Amino acid sequence: MTAMDDLSSPKMRPSLRKISTAELKTHDKQDDLWISISGKVYDVTKWLDNHPGGDLPLLNLAGQDVTDAFVALHPGSAYKYLDQFMIGLYEEYEVSEISKDYRKLLGDLKKAGLFKGPLLVYSLILLWMMAMLVLVVAGVVFYEGFWLHVGCGVLLGAVWIQSGWIGHDSAHCGLVGHKKIDRIIQLAAGNCMSGISIGWWKRNHNAHHIAVNSLDHDPDLQYVPLFAVSSGYFGSLYSYFYERKMNFDGLARFFVSFQHWSFYPVMAVARVNLFGQSIALLLSKKRVPNKGMELACIVVFWIWFPLLVSCLPTWAEKTAFVLSSFAVTGIQHVQFCLNHFSGSVYIGKPSNTWFQSQASGTVNILCSPRMDWFHGGLQHQIEHHLFPRLPRHNLRKIAPFVQSLCAKHSLPYASVPFWEANLLTIGVLRTAAMQAQDMSKPLPKNLLWEAVNTQG
Repeated sequence: MTAMDDLSSPKMRPSLRKISTAELKTHDKQDDLWISISGKVYDVTKWLDNHPGGDLPLLNLAGQDVTDAFVALHPGSAYKYLDQFMIGLYEEYEVSEISKDYRKLLGDLKKAGLFKGPLLVYSLILLWMMAMLVLVVAGVVFYEGFWLHVGCGVLLGAVWIQSGWIGHDSAHCGLVGHKKIDRIIQLAAGNCMSGISIGWWKRNHNAHHIAVNSLDHDPDLQYVPLFAVSSGYFGSLYSYFYERKMNFDGLARFFVSFQHWSFYPVMAVARVNLFGQSIALLLSKKRVPNKGMELACIVVFWIWFPLLVSCLPTWAEKTAFVLSSFAVTGIQHVQFCLNHFSGSVYIGKPSNTWFQSQASGTVNILCSPRMDWFHGGLQHQIEHHLFPRLPRHNLRKIAPFVQSLCAKHSLPYASVPFWEANLLTIGVLRTAAMQAQDMSKPLPKNLLWEAVNTQG
């Protein structure tokens, strides 16, 4: 009997009471939170503040069966923490055909050893990053020339992109398999080198994975007042991530009306937003593991980066260096958007249809294997969302199996070339912009309007 088997048989656990779907749904609040995994029901209310993945995944999935999300995002060792919270058996636990196929594929991938990260590849990437950083520092400190220094800014932007991929992979699946060492790598690549809190990233990214393309729960779509991927935002939705109303007022309407023109310029300086969000979270009262260390490592970045910029001789060169480094990392911000802006969107909490929601809200980028380094795994975003703990170097290997599974269950498998993905994204932004420009239509004020107009 494995951890994923149905243990709801009364012969096996006669002392546990049965819990219906109707009862499970009522326990979906922060102070009363139940979930079901593999036929068992757990009261995880007291675990909410200690959950390594943060409170948002549990809050967003509260009151329902979360088996597929659990097995996708957790190693097998996580099951040992569950018994202390078990309170009963899920009376109506059933496994759909697509979930059976998904779990079988997951098991096959584990048996094939594909969840083991290529340590040598990651080591080479880290060495390349350090070499590039040395070149940047040397070029700024020891050499003169405006365009040389712009080139150094470009190199620094490339280093930040790769540090983003390293931090992403380390947080999802680990690089060396040792929690403390991986934690050091995350802080070094994220906080110290890039000025972006790995704690902020985990909170944001976990919420994104759980509620992919939910207009009110997925933070990776919530860019009002600058952008709105759907007219659903015109109704001033409440963000369950930021815990505030996303007001679609006159200013937001103005910005959104021209968002298909402003998209790339804003992405070129989008790093500023990540700096601000990182600092805001670390200075807030929200729980962040090792917050003191996170802050200290952010301070390291804000010492070395301004110091490096100060070595440049003129304000023109300082500005060009900073803007060129930010603009290069803007490519990565664009990549993030390409994977989801043109996917299906919805309003509300994510349901237990894990495979369906991940496939519908995600877009792959067709490219040659030679360009995998450039996309950092995001070119196989569907595979990544379905198997987030799988190292990016194995995503291409499993793509045919995922595509076949989508075809079997009549699910979308969107995969387009890089330039076409850009056109699709701009098309989505333009559609919403044209709707915002139609001043004859008043701003909507009710949820029914939003629900009707937000189906992707």
